[in-house]
Amino acid sequence: MTGRLIGIVGPSGVGKDTLIAALAETIPDFSIVRRVITRAPEMGGEDFEAVSEEEFERRRSAGAFCIHWRAHGLSYGIPDEVRLRVGKGEQLLVNLSRGVLEEVAAKFPQFAVLNVTASAEVLAARLAERGRETPEEIEARLVRSSDLPEGLLIVTIENDGPIEETVEAALSLLQPVRA
Repeated sequence: MTGRLIGIVGPSGVGKDTLIAALAETIPDFSIVRRVITRAPEMGGEDFEAVSEEEFERRRSAGAFCIHWRAHGLSYGIPDEVRLRVGKGEQLLVNLSRGVLEEVAAKFPQFAVLNVTASAEVLAARLAERGRETPEEIEARLVRSSDLPEGLLIVTIENDGPIEETVEAALSLLQPVRA
């Protein structure tokens, strides 16, 4: 079996982490990449490794990440072990920033992207419910560009309804990717 990294992208509040967990639960071949983030552990959300900015920089300088980026005042890193896992044939799901997709594609030849979308109303409600941002920050997130680079294998799915429907649709779109 050939390994593959599948990046899940989309705006904040679209349900990327919920979808990733549901996909991994539904398909045993999928494993989730645990990101390293300079976010306080009590902020919730995905299962991530919380580190200080100093620790993140130490690891980044030591080459501990195959991919890293900054967004919304935080640093995010994908552990370098992901290369080995993909090389051993694992199918890995990872929450990524749209800004690093070309870099990831250059490092992972079998890379595919699942672009998750939802209506502005659904996104605003989800962002408000999680309680991490002010109304002004939510508004700023809603007007951000969602441009994706050309030339990558990208499938798009809407996540406005029940997660079960989204998982079913995602799996039908990902079947050619899994083959």
